[in-house]
Amino acid sequence: MEECKMRSKDAGLIFDDESIEYIITNKDMIELSPKNMIPTLYDYWVNDVEVLKGKGLYKAYPTNPYETVINSRPAVSFYNDNNPDWLNIMIFYHVLAHIDFFQSNRFFKHTWNDDFVGQALADKRLIASYRIEHGRWVDYVIEFARAIDNITSYFSLIKDEVKDNMSDKLRYYFEVFLQSEKGVSHAEVFNEVERYNKLKEKSKDVAERIFFAGIKNKYPELTTMFSAWQRKQLKKTKSDVLEYIRDNSSFLMKQENLWMKDILTIIRNSANYFAPQIRTKIINEGWASYWHDRLFRSDNRIKGHEIAYAEVNAKVTSLNRVGINPYAIGMRLVDYVHELNEKGKTSYDFQILLSAEERNKYNMSTGLGDNALFKLRKNFSDFSLINTFVDQDFVDKHNLFVAGKRMRKDINMIEYYVKSRKAGDYKKMIIDSLYHPPLIEVKREKTTSDLLYLDHKFEGKQLVFEYISDVMIGLEFLWGGEVKLETTEIYPAASTSAEMQFDYRRVVYSMLNKRLKRIEL
Repeated sequence: MEECKMRSKDAGLIFDDESIEYIITNKDMIELSPKNMIPTLYDYWVNDVEVLKGKGLYKAYPTNPYETVINSRPAVSFYNDNNPDWLNIMIFYHVLAHIDFFQSNRFFKHTWNDDFVGQALADKRLIASYRIEHGRWVDYVIEFARAIDNITSYFSLIKDEVKDNMSDKLRYYFEVFLQSEKGVSHAEVFNEVERYNKLKEKSKDVAERIFFAGIKNKYPELTTMFSAWQRKQLKKTKSDVLEYIRDNSSFLMKQENLWMKDILTIIRNSANYFAPQIRTKIINEGWASYWHDRLFRSDNRIKGHEIAYAEVNAKVTSLNRVGINPYAIGMRLVDYVHELNEKGKTSYDFQILLSAEERNKYNMSTGLGDNALFKLRKNFSDFSLINTFVDQDFVDKHNLFVAGKRMRKDINMIEYYVKSRKAGDYKKMIIDSLYHPPLIEVKREKTTSDLLYLDHKFEGKQLVFEYISDVMIGLEFLWGGEVKLETTEIYPAASTSAEMQFDYRRVVYSMLNKRLKRIEL
């Protein structure tokens, strides 16, 4: 494994030297899976149900999962005790690429400094102590909080990462104060930016303090105006539903209920910690698969195991004719990005070529493939990867298509067929399969201490009706009063055309005393 680390770092992967590896059994895998392979995660009855379900499935369909890696500091990985040594070498390359992705991709930046395994243990002990004192009510609160942990404001944690390291005061001064409040010329703004940059080059730690000291006499009102601007920005900030309930529920503010706020915080923090993994499944697995293949095939320890490796690798990374294999699509897209940049196919000259033959032959041998890959790993999520690089050349190269299905009445069977080979259709199919929770916000102007009013921003998909009642019962408990949910529902509309038409109706669900009501607006 140490040799794998050296080879991986020589290839350009970046990861901490410290890592922890465990060899475990299939039984251990089944018992850890419901906890996302975090042994120290808090106990919850649903996990026990999932373990029983997993054991039942294993008896019917025995499988040997190869590995799992946890994003923590240090990173922790698990290996099946059925793996032969040569397979563990290949798998460790895969794991190291995962760790490189965890510790380099900007969507994980809020997790880079966290020992999540240790934090989870502290959370587990706290919940266990509450369970001794409050019994089953702890599980009720966990269940109610987990019902909405998919709509926590994960992106608020990383929104500033796309900006530079400029402070709020500097940003206000350059972007708001000078341009909007004072109306100075662009040339003067550029001069001020240049003055700050020169100070930063000389004394990075105190540059900002020296910079503002130099304009104190010219703009004495700056401090007051910046404070007022900060207050306005704070009012504009929107909390997610879980956070808003935790901080504003009069029921949770009661002394005897304060312990519930700790549980809501644990659930929310855990959800936000795992959020980037859900949004980078394809690119993360593709990145790891690309590097395990590239590094293991050049490792002399593959000798004598080439056929066995080819079989294992094919099982993991083969393309599905129907459905989506994230390992397969991700690996091929990563390789495609490498090829495009290695051959200079991201240039304008290539983009304007119309001949398929000329496009296939085009090769400028730039040597920029790896450089592009590491930029891809740093900046992209599943959505940006799919939306940017799934084009007609990629679809044609791998013979991809969108499969449809229809009923064959002559044989009384469902038949799958090639519905489309267009890149746009294939891209849409994958994007539609990506994780995209509903956008639900607290409507503050209608919310009171006795009423929590939620607004679902309709994005083309309606909420699942079967879940509404149970979720709102939990929200009513946590808020300590009535809960209303405004949403949009889709209904078939009467139409004379062959194409199906739909009506979109705005409705309000209300939950009070565990009774659900529905009103059309």
